[in-house]
Amino acid sequence: MPELIADIAVFAPLKQLFSYQVAASLHGSIRRGQGVRVPFGRRKIIGIVVALKPGADESLKQVAELLDETPLFDEELLDLCCWSADYYRYPVGLALRTALPAGVTSAVPRVAILKDYLYRPTAQTTLPKGRKQREILDFIRTNGEASLSQLREVFSAPHTVLDRLLEQGCLDRCQVEKLRDPFLADPVTADEPLPLTEEQQTAFNRLKQALNACSFAPFLLQGVTGSGKTEVYLQAIAEVLQAGRQGLVLVPEIALTPQLVGRFRARFEKTGHRIAVLHSGLSDGERFDAWRQISRGDINIVIGARSAVFAPLQKPGLIIVDEEHEASYKQGEGFRYNARDLALLRGQKAACPVLLGSATPSLGSAFRCAAGQMEKLELTRRAHAGDLPQVELVDLTGQPPEQFVSERLQQEIEKTLQLRKQVLLLLNRRGFSPFLLCADCGQTFRCPNCEITLTYHQKSHLLRCHYCDYTDAPPECCPKCTGHQLEPEGFGTERLEQEIATLFPQARIARMDRDTTGRKGAHQRLVNQMLEGKIDILVGTQMVAKGHDFPNVALVGVLASDAVLNLPDFRAAERAFSLLTQVAGRAGRAGGGLVLIQTYSPEHYALQCAVAQDFSTFYEQEILFRQELGYPPAGYLANLVFSGIGESKVWRAAESLGDSLNSSGTSVEVLGPSPCPLARLRGKSRVQILLKAPKRAQLKYLLKYAEQFKVPAGVSLSVDVDPLDMF
Repeated sequence: MPELIADIAVFAPLKQLFSYQVAASLHGSIRRGQGVRVPFGRRKIIGIVVALKPGADESLKQVAELLDETPLFDEELLDLCCWSADYYRYPVGLALRTALPAGVTSAVPRVAILKDYLYRPTAQTTLPKGRKQREILDFIRTNGEASLSQLREVFSAPHTVLDRLLEQGCLDRCQVEKLRDPFLADPVTADEPLPLTEEQQTAFNRLKQALNACSFAPFLLQGVTGSGKTEVYLQAIAEVLQAGRQGLVLVPEIALTPQLVGRFRARFEKTGHRIAVLHSGLSDGERFDAWRQISRGDINIVIGARSAVFAPLQKPGLIIVDEEHEASYKQGEGFRYNARDLALLRGQKAACPVLLGSATPSLGSAFRCAAGQMEKLELTRRAHAGDLPQVELVDLTGQPPEQFVSERLQQEIEKTLQLRKQVLLLLNRRGFSPFLLCADCGQTFRCPNCEITLTYHQKSHLLRCHYCDYTDAPPECCPKCTGHQLEPEGFGTERLEQEIATLFPQARIARMDRDTTGRKGAHQRLVNQMLEGKIDILVGTQMVAKGHDFPNVALVGVLASDAVLNLPDFRAAERAFSLLTQVAGRAGRAGGGLVLIQTYSPEHYALQCAVAQDFSTFYEQEILFRQELGYPPAGYLANLVFSGIGESKVWRAAESLGDSLNSSGTSVEVLGPSPCPLARLRGKSRVQILLKAPKRAQLKYLLKYAEQFKVPAGVSLSVDVDPLDMF
């Protein structure tokens, strides 16, 4: 047998692969995608086999051992991870580790594999003499088998009795794997497929054609809120399961997962199909168990957030990306991949259709449709044939700034409560107020680690930084002038909740933001209370805008819409239009409804299009702006961010690279270096260089050129390809 050399991606911040000689004893078992332990300097570290090639080199160290006989990655998933690591300019070993759950490759397993004992009756007919022995044996014979945990529940602590039955030969015992079940406390009621509207049927028929062809086909399902996109998902997945393949459904937020999982469980569990969830809201053990079941082929449908795009499915038949416009599909730190884009690539590698769904598609997806790179399927009417909500702008010009809730919105809330309907109020800013201000000298309180004021949280009586989580108690007097007039300025959801409680004392009010949904299950409890009619007014951040189906909500109020619209970001208009259209869709799910958007900019085209819920007109205006300035999707961006403790050192490094990039002779536009919008974050100064190119290949070339730059000690450089957030 010829000698073998393995190219290994080690779990370390190094972009190159490392070659190792494969011992003869491992030739028959080592494969691509396998986890291995290899010598690296004075220690042994874990890596993944990326390539195997014939050859021998005495200077190479040998692979120490295989972690498992079964590869951690199949060929398709390994290629996907390696491609994405190259595209996003990230160490391939760390990209591969990102795709794995905690505990899979730890030298000391962080997550235990739970075990249980299973007892089965033998053929022996002699009954034991003891009453407890006979009761337990009868129970096991009646059920055919029973686990130790099950017997503990029924018969308290039967260890000695079971040992005696084993000695007498009445029982056999074996050890079985015990899986943690995140659905254990969430029973569902089975449902049946709903009749499709004409538009839904047209979209489903086209998807069915693509599914039967078993080839890659990208689709954009653009449907107004309440048009029944989820029912199309469910019936398309049913076709996939019938063909013996698996479905993957991505959602943008953990908060949306329980509701969607409930719909899928109600539809498919009765037919014996198994569903797994993958997201960071699960415990390490639950994620570890789900990943193992998926990798063994025991799961039919995987539903999860961003990281679920790396689920080890063996036979994917359809990949769905719900609410594909959401920025949360882009990882913000470390391996900065975009799960929506990788879903399209994975569908290409797996030869299966990919369905992107949204009421307000990203401009990138709409641009691909216009270019013929993606097929658009449209749902223009709500599934129940009810009218879309009436959307109105409330002009705040001339209104006293301290009157945060306009007279018009107050009147409509009163009317809605009298009709025993529910109200949603969106304010995309949590906390009580954005900052405390000394009325005597104008002093504010800033985070010592970040270039930002501290948000005041009244309930916890804390000043908190929402970036580094620094907290401090508000002082009794101003540290600058010793004045005592420290006043909270502006509104957050906590203050809005208090204001609404004062205006409507009889209403049952709740708040949905990160402060109230931090604990496991808290978000779902709020959703359930809304569905059960136990809440009259729900105040919240953008969480309330996303995907929820509250049939009794008749009024939606949007406060401080200009805060989203006026962000220093070329995508601000797109985000404002999307957020406002999405939250408007929560009103009148059973037909009708009213949406009031408070604004100081009623003439802005994004707001006008949101009022009309007219995506086409918004796209036509916004894409002209993007094309004129060369911004995505009409161009390509990469953001290079330098950070470090010493501001001058960071600036010198950024200026040195900027000069080098400007002299590289490419057509890529180099913008900067300039301070990041958050110039100081978590104690580090930050400077960025933005690269803008008309062609992707030109940008990739310059990024490879930038990687040759030697970053000085004490300064780090992070690369964000296709950035969505440049703060």
